[in-house]
Amino acid sequence: QVQFAESGGGLVQPGGSLRLSCVASGFTLESYAIGWFRQAPGKEREGVSCISSSSSNTYYTDSVKGRFTISRDNVKNTVYLQMDSLKPEDTAVYYCAQRTGSTCHHGVVDAWGKGTLVTVSS
Repeated sequence: QVQFAESGGGLVQPGGSLRLSCVASGFTLESYAIGWFRQAPGKEREGVSCISSSSSNTYYTDSVKGRFTISRDNVKNTVYLQMDSLKPEDTAVYYCAQRTGSTCHHGVVDAWGKGTLVTVSS
């Protein structure tokens, strides 16, 4: 059973930083690309970033390019999202999800954790 446990969210001032962690279980993490997604209040869930199984390719939505960095540690079954220069519009619940293959061009497995809430506010 695919499971994710996201953590690291919290309240941060604009311009601040957070590091999110996503611990995966129930599948062989090293074989799959993993994506980070977020859902702001009243909005649909959107893709934020993705990393291929080998870490050779990473992708970011335009609004976070240059501010967020995705990485993974397959030994620890963990994917990270370093978020710098945070803005109020980054406020959302953040989730990670498995891709159906090794690249970020694959689809998303419909199995979600509880997410972690990031609130950017002064």
